[in-house]
This record gives sequence, structure tokens and C-alpha cells, in this order.
Amino acid sequence: MFRLSGILIVFVTNHLLRIFLVTQLEIAGRTDIPVAEGSHVTITKGTKLRIADFVHGTDGLGNQNFPPPKGKPIEQSAAEFLIEQASLYPGKVTVVALGPLTNIALAIQSDSSFVKNVGQIVLLGGAFSVNGNVNPAAEANIFGDPDAADLVFTSGADVLAIGLNVTHQVVLTDADRDKLAESSGKFAQYLCKILDVYFSYHHDAYSTKGVYLHDPTTLLAAVDSSLITYVEGVVRVQTVGITRGLTLFYNKQKR
Repeated sequence: MFRLSGILIVFVTNHLLRIFLVTQLEIAGRTDIPVAEGSHVTITKGTKLRIADFVHGTDGLGNQNFPPPKGKPIEQSAAEFLIEQASLYPGKVTVVALGPLTNIALAIQSDSSFVKNVGQIVLLGGAFSVNGNVNPAAEANIFGDPDAADLVFTSGADVLAIGLNVTHQVVLTDADRDKLAESSGKFAQYLCKILDVYFSYHHDAYSTKGVYLHDPTTLLAAVDSSLITYVEGVVRVQTVGITRGLTLFYNKQKR
């Protein structure tokens, strides 16, 4: 959790993302930020089906094989941590969800006041009026736990969904990366290293000269919502069948 522009932003992760995030925080010199480890199974106790190692590398960091992080997760589960922080800072906590929504759904199930206490849930998920990236129907994070996603979308919380229809418009080009490589900055060089696999994947899968900035776009929406145009409506998630993970959007402004 950290404070940015007056917003409390909370990190919750699964096992692989926890290792990834602790490593990132140690490199950034921010070991003061707590990391809570999330559920290893879906909201329905099922196996989480997919780890996109072919996109991000087996370590989530472009197969750089960094030494294991020294930091450990806090003792609280992710859901417990979310509930606690929302209770301590009612209306001020923005949860930025960059993976499947299992932990947020667990928090909603565990504490009836969580929806009222949390300020906003900004999530990376969905493919609204565009194809998914797991299959034509589904985006990866929603596909990872569609039952949890449907619970979050119908919970009554203030939810801001950043889907592929938005993130596919935000591209870090090959030329941008070349400029980054010219920098002698510690973080610029680090990013260049871990982006190799991600760039290779996009070149092969999408034939693009760049990569989609899914996670940064979502965090940007949490920090400065004026940078994006929004449409209000109701979202439900298909939880079974060939279209499992499909996000169905009803635009309430339509007459």
C-alpha cells in the first residue's frame, strides 16, 4: 500500500505475482511497502488455469533469473488486508487490480461493509466490443476467475474497468524502447532487460512494432481519471460455456 496524489493504493497478489512484486519493490528501494499474498485458487475453489509465462517469462520478469527476493509477505491474507485498509481509511482506498479478481471477491464475501468502505476498485479486465486476448470471448484477467469478476461487478462497489478496448490504444513502441535504452538510469536499464520477452511476444503474436501497456494504463486511470473517456453501464460476466470470461456491457445511457 502506498499513498499517491492523496489516494491510498493497495497491492494484493497471488504467489507468482508476489515474488514479482517483492522483487520490483526491492529494486526500487521501497521495501517499506507491504505485500499481501492472495488466494492460490479461484473463488469457487477451482484451479487457476493459466499462467502466461510465454508473455512475461516464467518468472514474470522476462526470464532474467534475478536472485529470490529477501522480502516476505505480511501474515494477513490479501482479502484480510483489503478489508482492514478499507475499514481504517473508509472512502479513501483505491484498489488497483491488475490480475484476476479473486481476492477482492473474497473480501466482498467476508465483510459486508467492504463495498461501502472501499473508495474505488480500478481493474484491468474485460474486452468491451473487441476480441479477448485468451480467446475471442475473454480477456485474461476475467478469464482467470470469471465467477469472482461477476461478483465484483455486481457488488455495488464503485468499479472502473479498463479493458482491452482501452489498453490496446496505449503502446510503447520499438522506437520508444530504443530511447529508453539510451538512458543510463537504473530503472530504464532494468526495464529494457525485462521487456525482451514481452516485445518478442507482441512481435510474433500481433505483428506490432511495440507492446500494449495494460498495467500502466490502469494505474494511470487510478491516478488521473481525466486522461480517459468513460461510459457508464452494467457489466455481467459469462461464467460457463464456450464464452466463459466474456464481459457483457449494458450502456445505461442508451435510450
